[in-house]
Amino acid sequence: MIRHDWTLAEVRAVHDLPLLDLVFRAQGVHRAHFGDNRVQLCSLLSVKTGGCPEDCAYCPQAARYHTGVEAEPLMETEQVLAAARKARAAGATRFCMGAAWREVHDGAAFDAVLDMVQDVAALGMEVCTTLGMLTAEQAQRLKSAGLTAYNHNLDTSPEFYGSIITTRVYDERLRTLASVRKAGLTVCCGGIIGMGESERDRLGLLRQLATQKPHPESVPINLLQRVQGTPLANEAPVDPLVLVRMIATARILMPASMVRLAAGRDQLNREAAVLCFMAGANSIFVGDKLLTTTNPSPGQDELLFDDLGLTPMPSHATRSRLGG
Repeated sequence: MIRHDWTLAEVRAVHDLPLLDLVFRAQGVHRAHFGDNRVQLCSLLSVKTGGCPEDCAYCPQAARYHTGVEAEPLMETEQVLAAARKARAAGATRFCMGAAWREVHDGAAFDAVLDMVQDVAALGMEVCTTLGMLTAEQAQRLKSAGLTAYNHNLDTSPEFYGSIITTRVYDERLRTLASVRKAGLTVCCGGIIGMGESERDRLGLLRQLATQKPHPESVPINLLQRVQGTPLANEAPVDPLVLVRMIATARILMPASMVRLAAGRDQLNREAAVLCFMAGANSIFVGDKLLTTTNPSPGQDELLFDDLGLTPMPSHATRSRLGG
């Protein structure tokens, strides 16, 4: 049963189950809704890097932090298409493009992104963008260009949000998600753990996601990538079992969503990664880099998939033909 009325107490009751019971229950939910060992491979490319005016404490692309990430112009469409073709050849069926903007502004740059979306969609890939805040009209233009999904993470709970970001408020994120829904796009929305938040904040994030109606079709769970020069550079690492609990709880609360094991995978050993898949993660980002931070190499991922008997998920077009 898919619910949208979870209380914080109910979320905690799921999250606090004995870990083996929690993972067992999550795996059962996963098999009931997905039924196989397929994992979607996604690729993420920064099409406009650095120079962002926001103050997200985790982000190396914020102009105010000295992280070594320099502001770069928007990539040319042919460069983006070359990266998309390479990702498709490596098995990725979803191509995500990120621009370090606070919000979308109409004009030549946005028109260029629309061209990128149209051309990548023509390759038969799912297309996702993350461009900051946008209006309902802009979301509709992205939809018309062939966009599949829009990523706009909530990052953390409403209560902790102001400790991480002061240049926009939580409600602005929710308004952008509403614009995305209004345009008929699917939603990619998740958060980050390891930013100094409390367990209650993690539960609050999950509840915010699980009470959206409908649930986000894609729920990326990120481990903080600690980057020198950002305010969170010296945060203590999170126990990987915290991530496992988050993924398992997300799977139970949002049974039909793609739960994406996102940034921070390179901080996990093989055993922790196995537990994340056991807990219901069924999507990863592949490639040596995620926007500007590191990621496991394709060779490492191929070896892990071989050892676990996991297979890449086919494209959405192929799934539709197969009835999956």
